[in-house]
Amino acid sequence: MSSPAKDGKRQLTLDAMFKPPAKKVKVTETVETSDSNGAVSTTVSSVISASSAPALTRLEAYDAVKFDQQAFLAKLSTTGDPCERDLLDLEMTTLGSTWLKVLAPEIKKPYFLTLKRFLWREGLRQANVQQTKIFPPAPDVYAWSRHTPLTKVRVVIIGQDPYHQPGNAHGLCFSVRPGLAVPASLKNMYSELQQEYTDFKAPKHGNLEAWAKSGVLLLNTSLTVRANEAGSHAKQGWETFTDAVISLVDKYGGAALPDTAKGVGGGVVFMAWGAWAAKRVARLDRKKHLILTSAHPSPLSAHKGFLGNGHFKKANEWLNARHGSEGQIDWTNLPVKTNDAVTA
Repeated sequence: MSSPAKDGKRQLTLDAMFKPPAKKVKVTETVETSDSNGAVSTTVSSVISASSAPALTRLEAYDAVKFDQQAFLAKLSTTGDPCERDLLDLEMTTLGSTWLKVLAPEIKKPYFLTLKRFLWREGLRQANVQQTKIFPPAPDVYAWSRHTPLTKVRVVIIGQDPYHQPGNAHGLCFSVRPGLAVPASLKNMYSELQQEYTDFKAPKHGNLEAWAKSGVLLLNTSLTVRANEAGSHAKQGWETFTDAVISLVDKYGGAALPDTAKGVGGGVVFMAWGAWAAKRVARLDRKKHLILTSAHPSPLSAHKGFLGNGHFKKANEWLNARHGSEGQIDWTNLPVKTNDAVTA
């Protein structure tokens, strides 16, 4: 009979003794903190292991989450004007299926129904009801969820407010429809990309759907805005909802990527630019995720720490270490269909 390990040290198995050490990579991130004098940037370095993805604990695997859309719909109230079924029609018809099944309990909460009543009064109703007062148009409010399935999320970029000018917003933060001028913040993002990837040529368009389809969740904190009134839908409930979205990414983001615990997320990259975005990720586990914070790419602050932050390359270094080469994002690939162009 073998004796217990001495001094409380765990004995190595033969597999552990002869298994090659896990690949490690050094990741440097810039953390922005705020004080009365403005933003102060601090550089922090850490080394992570490719095999350091969190193990499956008590969290229910994504595929084990049961959701019957028809049964859920049948339980929605049909009394009142508008009734629950009217209020949640947009979510039931346009929210991506990978998100709907785990967000279903959230959209039934009192705060969300209150938010939807507010939006109903503002003029944003069902997807087939046209209006010109709220952006993005109703069918595009949840475009991020359809372009980027939950289990394929690799990177989250957090914005604040949709563009409030007519024709710009289409449900993806920092992105605009083809055929429109590239927004100033996105121009600075392109400039940063050119510094990190010298073969990158900034496109003449500002459409980021290619990123979204490759696993970059482009999420605004508020998902709607009144025309020409920045921040007009803030503090109405969207912040609570998008915090729930971030929480789900924490649990399940990237669950379909290589080298992850079966059915749960193995960690993703969060890019939170500006103090507002940094607050949304403040409680996330930095051992599980890579949290990259800096100044916002707006022309008013880009020179205070965004330009030169190296976030796009840092993201890929971390993704490669955590998930292998398949987990990386091709940031330089931003094609756009010419027949998708629209006029302002």
